[in-house]
Amino acid sequence: MTSPITIRLGRRARERIAADGLRPEDVAIIPAAAGGPKGLILNGIDCWLFGSWLPQAPRQRALVGASIGAWRMAAAAFHDPVAAQRRLARLYAAQRYPAKVDAAYVSRTCRALLDEVLDGRGAEVLSHPGHRLAVLTVRGTGPLAATGGVRWREMAGFLRAAASNALSRNRLAASMERVVFHDGRDEAHWLRQPFDAFAGHFVGLSDANLRDALLASGSIPLVLQAVSGIAGAPDGNYWDGGLIDYHLHLPYQRDPGLVLYPHFADHIVPGWLDKSMPWRRARDAALDNVILVSPSPDFVASLPNGKLPDRRDFKFYGQDHAARTRDWSRAIAESERMAEALARWSERPDLRQALAF
Repeated sequence: MTSPITIRLGRRARERIAADGLRPEDVAIIPAAAGGPKGLILNGIDCWLFGSWLPQAPRQRALVGASIGAWRMAAAAFHDPVAAQRRLARLYAAQRYPAKVDAAYVSRTCRALLDEVLDGRGAEVLSHPGHRLAVLTVRGTGPLAATGGVRWREMAGFLRAAASNALSRNRLAASMERVVFHDGRDEAHWLRQPFDAFAGHFVGLSDANLRDALLASGSIPLVLQAVSGIAGAPDGNYWDGGLIDYHLHLPYQRDPGLVLYPHFADHIVPGWLDKSMPWRRARDAALDNVILVSPSPDFVASLPNGKLPDRRDFKFYGQDHAARTRDWSRAIAESERMAEALARWSERPDLRQALAF
């Protein structure tokens, strides 16, 4: 029977698992990619991972995410992570928008969604005994620093940024900075030392900025409004962290532990604008200690419409909200099969089933 998951291992991860097996106490970092509705397919793994497997060996762990990945990692840091993950998936799948909608409407809807996910208990996320949350966002610079909420200026700024990125990812750094909103207890953050061309700012998470940071991390340009006036952060316009860190190509090799990465794809694309450039997929030493777990092609083919949930579904289903919610909910339910497969593999890892990057 075909497995519902694909597993890829970095060199160091393979060697360590060959020697010691896969143990929760060895996992130091959990990344979570941007990708909108695609992240729903990881709900089963999230519930198993944070609800039963990792608690077997409590330790300090870095949870780092962008966009829906940041929302998933925030849910993971609640006292009851399973209830929070299920709440997030249910509310996300139930989103409804009229046929004609503007960015202000989408931003209000997402802000209300986050309010329900946080449920007035954001302090739990910031005080978890072991988890240290980091939310990745993008701060506009150059033309993107002064759009003033004017749509054509925003569009012109992002077209210019896309043109620069097409020439070189490093050139994108002239238009954007990475801003990491991180657990205030983790001052010596593992991302502080520069590792790419993007300037970085580090802002401590607090009750005053948690929701705004999460909203900014998922604020897709032209779809949602930029978030500004975030408490404790540099002035400016903040957008989706996936613009720079789509699949989170981060310097994982800095940590001696393992990186367990549940992902909706079996590869890592550095930035959102790199999606159509397969030659930019990550294959470097940063992935040496990474365990990448993703849905297998056969599993994806078994889902409604033979694919993962994605943003195009809003247009495909139109105003048939019930049908979209039904099919997304079915995909969420099917994700339990991925969790079961990963649980079995973790008990007795078969390295013959694991691919290399």
